[in-house]
Amino acid sequence: MTPTRRRRAGGGGVSGGGGVSGGGMDHQTLVVRRLIAGAVGLLILVGFVFGVRGCLNARKERSFKDYVSDVATLTRQSDDQSEALFGLLADPGGATAVQLGNTVNGYRVQAANLLQRAEDTGHPDEFDRGHDFLVEVLKLRSDGVAKVARDLPAALGDQTRGDASSRVAAQMQYFLTSDVLYSQRVIPNLEGALRDAELADEVKVPRSRFLPDIEWLRPSTVEDRMARIREGSGTKRTAAGLHGTGLAGVTVRPGGQALSEGGATEIKAAADIAFEVQVQNQGENSEQAVAVKVAVSGAGKAIEREVTLKTIGPGETKVVTIPLAASPTTGQAAKVRVEVATVPGEKKTDNNRASFPVVFTKS
Repeated sequence: MTPTRRRRAGGGGVSGGGGVSGGGMDHQTLVVRRLIAGAVGLLILVGFVFGVRGCLNARKERSFKDYVSDVATLTRQSDDQSEALFGLLADPGGATAVQLGNTVNGYRVQAANLLQRAEDTGHPDEFDRGHDFLVEVLKLRSDGVAKVARDLPAALGDQTRGDASSRVAAQMQYFLTSDVLYSQRVIPNLEGALRDAELADEVKVPRSRFLPDIEWLRPSTVEDRMARIREGSGTKRTAAGLHGTGLAGVTVRPGGQALSEGGATEIKAAADIAFEVQVQNQGENSEQAVAVKVAVSGAGKAIEREVTLKTIGPGETKVVTIPLAASPTTGQAAKVRVEVATVPGEKKTDNNRASFPVVFTKS
């Protein structure tokens, strides 16, 4: 008889059932844990998405800034080419016609290389339109320099130099067109893309101007410049007697104010500002091709203009009108520097230039 053993077996069954009940998980706890795990997973996913988006936004912002920096480099070098070209034409420093032609031909190569660099410059898709216009601007400048280099030797020669000077003046239209295209197409398109990316306050599109003086569009002005170069590099001797020019006064138009070195003159800022420079021949000889320059600094980007006085007789005073062709920044202390170039044989030069303090005000 084995009643005890049977009872132990039954007791073991009860004990085993109790073990399953104590080690199990009720349905509510399981659901809560699954919800917590899902929420944690969702937070991780959201953090990942925002992290990726932040990285993409930072990369896009960097690409925008890098491209505008590239544009600044290209335009600065283009402006440097303009300064070198027109500085050479205004004052060749005794270079012969052949040397001058070789130098300008070097500028042609530099302008072509700059155009190639612009074409190869990568950019975000948002800048497509602005970049296309930038390439066109530099192409116009490259073509203009090439054509000036082509026609310059003939303009400096003794035969058909009048026709060649007219052709050089015509090539200046390339530079003027490039300036208009840059200000009216490149800048607005680049600035629009920056505004859409909310970067307009952080990134500034550079300004650029190649033609320093609209007087270069006149064949007579180019011919005067070419005459100065020919005379400077030739063997013509300075006439005997006293030579000298002087600055007799400067008046602002349309306001009519006379500039003074003693106090700041208020000038209403406008695109039609011009300076009337009184040039006086203080010598005993007629002088030809006298350059008169006006430079404005301290009111935004520096502005420089130059006009050539074709001829002035001994003891004569002539007025040279120099349009500023720009609207300076208002409300800032600025300076207008006016200079009458010295002539061959001139010894007294301290009265050829003056600096005038001014303040440009809103119209």
